[in-house]
Amino acid sequence: MPKTEAELMAFLAELGIAVSTIRHPPLYTVADSQALRGEIAGGHTKNLFLKDKKDNFFLVTVGEDAVVDLKQIHQLIGAASRVSFGKPEMLMELLGVSPGAVTVFGVINDSQNRVKLVLDKDLMEHAVINGHPLTNEATTSIAAGDLLRFVEATGHDAAILKVSA
Repeated sequence: MPKTEAELMAFLAELGIAVSTIRHPPLYTVADSQALRGEIAGGHTKNLFLKDKKDNFFLVTVGEDAVVDLKQIHQLIGAASRVSFGKPEMLMELLGVSPGAVTVFGVINDSQNRVKLVLDKDLMEHAVINGHPLTNEATTSIAAGDLLRFVEATGHDAAILKVSA
């Protein structure tokens, strides 16, 4: 069973990571998010769940306004071939979330480390990063350095790369 938002928050608390979470109606797109979230400071994320032809999976987290060239990104992230979006079933199996709730926090559910996490360099220049806490009915703000601590605590090694145009 995938972890719940409460389990995510408990994990962050165990790590001594302070976050703040704002509740809101479900947000499915960046446009929804920009219209409904109100004024939450920091970098807001857009997440791409991708796979290559060898069934390698990637979670690419960029700023909400970032432009990503899906025809070229495979060369930047180390994919074996051009990439496509991963199927919703694999998204749930690997990251424990459904489309519309894809989040960097999903790596907490990837206990077998099958997903390579890529964080856009431009996004990581923000002091605070905002993402869904495993549900698209809330936005959680976390310091960029604490996000990296969280990722490492899940057993992942985030690649910080310039993937946006």
